[in-house]
Amino acid sequence: MSRLAIGIFWLLHWLPLSLLSRIGAAFGLLLYVFVAPRRKVALTNLRLCFPELSEAERRALARRHFAVTGRSMLEQGLAWWASPERLRKLVRIEGLERLNALKAAGRPVILLTPHFVGLDMAGTRLSMEGDFVSVYARQKNEVFDHWLHHGRSRFNDQLLLSRSDGVRSTVKAMKAGRPLYYLPDLDYGRRESIFVPFFGVPAATITGLPRLARLAGAAVVPSIARVLPGGKGYVLELGEPWADYPSDDVEADTLRMNRWLEGVVRTMPEQYLWVHRRFKTRPKGEPRFY
Repeated sequence: MSRLAIGIFWLLHWLPLSLLSRIGAAFGLLLYVFVAPRRKVALTNLRLCFPELSEAERRALARRHFAVTGRSMLEQGLAWWASPERLRKLVRIEGLERLNALKAAGRPVILLTPHFVGLDMAGTRLSMEGDFVSVYARQKNEVFDHWLHHGRSRFNDQLLLSRSDGVRSTVKAMKAGRPLYYLPDLDYGRRESIFVPFFGVPAATITGLPRLARLAGAAVVPSIARVLPGGKGYVLELGEPWADYPSDDVEADTLRMNRWLEGVVRTMPEQYLWVHRRFKTRPKGEPRFY
């Protein structure tokens, strides 16, 4: 079954993006209807984060989220097999000169990349611009694991570390000139996490961003992947490096990250990873949400 799915992905990647995006959106809406557990997770997250919306508005937002998620899933084949020329046309990078200037100055860089649905496509496109380091979580399905790993490493000399490789390997890679494509906004449990608000809800959040920035002397550059409407492709926005970061207060630094992320999410709420159980880990004594 997994090989059949990969074959379908391969066939679909030949389609023009304008058509593939419509097929992907329809596929995502089917997932909304039939994958009830993830639909419930998304609706719970939206209820917690957007209490000002009505139930009907949250359900409409959830359907848009599943539609764009379906797109990103079926368009994954483009990251795996599309030619470099096609990828350059499909994914535009804005602000690459900022990253290049930091690298030229010998400054380690952390690309702060939240879990928006376009991050894999953007990451593959960015890897065409040089050698990076990122953390790769091995997939249980060996067939999909092979192709996901291929998509993230097919260009240049990418270094994919596991979480078990530890901080030292990551810092060493950054100091050697590899920017870190860093995704710190999932619930990884209590270990190395503190509770800071995310949309006003206490969320277990790892403190890796300020710790890594301090250890490597790295600049933190916002890295936002956006899926464009109408099959127009993707854009990766590399922003200005954060000033006065990190500070001497790890909790304040972690809160700053979450507040910044809230602002970005509000610009495209349908594209954030709402199917992840972001509030799974609760402070002691608090009831579970899921």
